Amino acid sequence: MDLALVLKALVLILGFYMAWNIGANDVANAMGTSVGSKALSLKKAVFLAAILEFSGAFFVGSSVSETIQKGIIDPAIFQADPMIFVLGMMGSLLATGILLQFASYFGLPISTTHAIVGAVLGFGAMIGGLHAIHWSEIGWIISSWILSPVLSGIVAYLIFLLIQKKILFALNPVEATRRLAPFFVFMCFNIICLSLCYHGLAQADLDFPLSYAFSISCAISLVAALLSYTLIRNRPAASSPMESSFHPAQAVSLEKALHHMQRVHLSNRSDSHSTRISRILDEVRALSDDVKKEAPFQDSTTQYHSVEKTFVFLQILSACLVAFAHGANDVANAIGPVAAVLGILKTNAIASHSTIPAWLLAVGGAGIVIGLATWGWRVIETIGSKITELTPTRGFAAEFGAAATILFASKLGLPISTTHALVGAVFGVGMARGLRALNLQTLKEIVVSWIVTIPLCAILSIAMFYLLKWILL
Repeated sequence: MDLALVLKALVLILGFYMAWNIGANDVANAMGTSVGSKALSLKKAVFLAAILEFSGAFFVGSSVSETIQKGIIDPAIFQADPMIFVLGMMGSLLATGILLQFASYFGLPISTTHAIVGAVLGFGAMIGGLHAIHWSEIGWIISSWILSPVLSGIVAYLIFLLIQKKILFALNPVEATRRLAPFFVFMCFNIICLSLCYHGLAQADLDFPLSYAFSISCAISLVAALLSYTLIRNRPAASSPMESSFHPAQAVSLEKALHHMQRVHLSNRSDSHSTRISRILDEVRALSDDVKKEAPFQDSTTQYHSVEKTFVFLQILSACLVAFAHGANDVANAIGPVAAVLGILKTNAIASHSTIPAWLLAVGGAGIVIGLATWGWRVIETIGSKITELTPTRGFAAEFGAAATILFASKLGLPISTTHALVGAVFGVGMARGLRALNLQTLKEIVVSWIVTIPLCAILSIAMFYLLKWILL
């Protein structure tokens, strides 16, 4: 049997296996927060992810794929014996797939980007020597792994603070939601449309200059925002607020002020101020009791429920944004090595530049979707409920922060960790609610799994390389 044909079939199987594991482990980043906040059922999440993951992989996935192919190690080092490079890439795919499958089984959201980069790095350093590594590129990738959770966490933190200040703490949260929701719709659509219009439709032979791409994306996003404004305005309003001079937020603030005044009274050591403090304390206590009686707490609860119900739709939109971004960035982890191997098998030489075929992007996207549908629920549970309690408003903030960071990195060709970005964003939302809102034990387990991923994949890829070499050569 022709060895080249066997290798082509085997590398496609390994690439699909890797993509399946990405879907099983990493797509939880896209849909975990939506499922965790009850904005989407698992079946609906899989359906939406299928469309958006595939679209992101097919239209925007080629830039990062080229980095995985030749940005980590120098293929020219293996020019004398291209078959070594072929087996190394295949071993990297197999090693990463095996590790991801174990992680998915235990519900650990490890970074597939860490895994494939560690695998290629381990093979390149062991077989090609340390001089085969593009250390400047590795430094750039590692710095992006650090920056991505920080940046997405900051964006998510700021978005949730904006939601808190302008909506949740507003005197009329429902009306505030109606005013601000179209703005969030505009932002989400603008990011997706700009990603597609600017170097994102190469597969369809469409490419626009940045100025045109920005104008087109703004126009589409404006239409979407106006449509959302109309739909939200026409939705039945929550029960009208009771006529009252006070708002529930004022009752809460007065209760806090009362506790602080009591601490001042207890720690006071001056008789001259004691009477005055006692009088003020009595006045604050009396005012607090009056506000509690008059503030419409039940109506406020109804309004907040209406706000969260509106944000269900916004969170579905932001989940689609993350799914698109994830497909654009992480499909490279599966098809980058496959494209490199297919290119070598076709020419029997290592080319300095190779084009990612559209059908290969499609295969990667399909593998990701099938992985999510069959095994993705395990990691979805960890992302969606075990780091911090999520509601649609919190989930939207987390997803938007992560998606904006991921798509920006994809345009730069950086294989950043989607897992880092989403966990960082969920952490940012949790921080906006206070440190006590975070499950630090779960975060600790996730961070430890990140740290051990690279060395484990590096060692495993070397072992797989020698195994494949022993079997095939």
